Amino acid sequence: MPTSMEEALKTDPPCLPRACAIQDCLRKNNYNESRCTDLIDALYDCCLELYKRDGPGANRTCCPKEGLLKLKIKQRADGKGSQGAEVHQTRRR
Repeated sequence: MPTSMEEALKTDPPCLPRACAIQDCLRKNNYNESRCTDLIDALYDCCLELYKRDGPGANRTCCPKEGLLKLKIKQRADGKGSQGAEVHQTRRR
């Protein structure tokens, strides 16, 4: 993952390394979202900066739409983000 916001915003598409880091984390942690919250927050921060910089029409391949992003950030701040996520065990057949 890029070490700075500036680096993350310069990638094509913007914020891609942060989105990929989430996928890697989820895969390594058996898709337990609660183990990847810092990376999710980092992506949301990147996306928020992208919208501030480029406006609502920004290249958002790796980001939720601006309205949804703001809702997700508010939910996480209210404690309803990943803490509300449930991990379901599946049975192998």
